[in-house]
Amino acid sequence: MRAERLVSLVLLLRQRGRLTADTLARELEVSTRTVLRDIEALSASGIPVYAERGRHGGFALLPGFRTELTGLNHDEALALLTAGSGRGEQMFGLGSALASAMRKVVDALPESHRATASDAAQRVLVEPKTDLLSRRPVTEDVPDTTMIVVRRAVLAGHKLRIHYAATGQPPQWRTVDPIGLVTVRDRVYLLATRSGEDRTYRLSRVLAAEEVPEPAQRPSQVDLDRAWRERCAQFLSSDHIAVLVRVNPAWREDLLSAAVAVRAEEPDADGWLRLEVTFQDLRHAEWALWQLGMGAEALAPHSLRTALRSRGDAFAARYEETR
Repeated sequence: MRAERLVSLVLLLRQRGRLTADTLARELEVSTRTVLRDIEALSASGIPVYAERGRHGGFALLPGFRTELTGLNHDEALALLTAGSGRGEQMFGLGSALASAMRKVVDALPESHRATASDAAQRVLVEPKTDLLSRRPVTEDVPDTTMIVVRRAVLAGHKLRIHYAATGQPPQWRTVDPIGLVTVRDRVYLLATRSGEDRTYRLSRVLAAEEVPEPAQRPSQVDLDRAWRERCAQFLSSDHIAVLVRVNPAWREDLLSAAVAVRAEEPDADGWLRLEVTFQDLRHAEWALWQLGMGAEALAPHSLRTALRSRGDAFAARYEETR
């Protein structure tokens, strides 16, 4: 781990020039004291790093210094593969590995291309924290310690013990055979089997995780996309309510963010959209459609239309003018 950090420290100084100890500590996610010890270790090993005093001081390398660097490690290669899937590096706990990998990639570029690549990277922003309406994405936090253990068990093919809090149930320990990890709308799911039965676990509900040295009972090859589609079909076949709804296109994303799943979608005659969506139950559907106001209309089932009308009547009665 320290060798990788020392390489990253050299790359930072090569690519960005003079940097303060505080800046290096933030980039490497360590303490300032650790950075100072690493600087001493680099100097002792013959790396020409020196300190500049004063208000604009910091640490820098002698101009023209270059050394052979090690290749990508496993996590860095994995970070690059998942980076193209949106915020995969964050969802799978690979953010620091991605940063380290990209420093190595930039360092490997020819000198004539390096400035161009750096400038291009500044002009592309992927998945900002807010959209044009200043809405922050609803991201479920998974502790790095949990994510690392789960990811390691999935990739190593080992059994996994998880302390899982299922909806409406007290947390329980269970041992599973992990198959793969899937992200959907900033949620991370673990696909696994338990006693031979398919199971899907939301990682935000995993309170603790332990990797078991015993090999997982699973096929050597997996079509994760197909497995996810099958899990979705199985999930939708359980006790959920299907709702037929008309929605203004401007409110489509709000509807989808509240629904459990979308079964069908087609344009309607007046420019609106007609969708068949799934909710957890009638109460969930009523709450979701009420949030959309006049931007949507529930067509079926009749019980949902009745519930919304009753709620509207009660709302109107409360705000009726009194004389």
